[in-house]
Amino acid sequence: MAKLVSKVYGDALFEAAMEKQMIDTVYEEVSALQVIFQENPDLVRTLNHPKIVKEEKISILENIFSGKVSNELMGFLTIIVEKGRQNDIPAIFQYFIGRVKEYKKIGTAYITSAVELKESQKAQIKEKLLATTVYTEFEMIYSVDPSLLGGLVIRIGDRVVDSSIKTQLYELKRDLSKLQLA
Repeated sequence: MAKLVSKVYGDALFEAAMEKQMIDTVYEEVSALQVIFQENPDLVRTLNHPKIVKEEKISILENIFSGKVSNELMGFLTIIVEKGRQNDIPAIFQYFIGRVKEYKKIGTAYITSAVELKESQKAQIKEKLLATTVYTEFEMIYSVDPSLLGGLVIRIGDRVVDSSIKTQLYELKRDLSKLQLA
């Protein structure tokens, strides 16, 4: 149910931003608001509190964000609160950001290596990913996992390329266990 709500409202925000040719502006504002909501759990609790009436919740949002975000996004937040969907704001924003990235062909690549990569290696990986995928830009998220022993694990969406030594050793072990000596 939450996915349906985030999709319906996220699509509505995306279509409205496209219609008014404000996709970049709304994307930046939503990204900033997403961080604000993550860093301020008291704001989220206040918006979700059952004893605070909708009008007061809207007033709180207007006091905080009016003049700092576009009227379109302010109106959208008002509608969300009026419909009682303020609990879904993080999911709606997440869906909207994903939709904009898809529209702009911006991929997110999660790169895990056994050791910290040099900047030149990171640049090579990004260049290779841009050349072999449909994306025109990538957000690169790097992490280190010494248990990989060597190689890389690259995840883009639901696709994974695992060239780690850990996986290769596991596959070798599995293949050897299938062999029967005569």
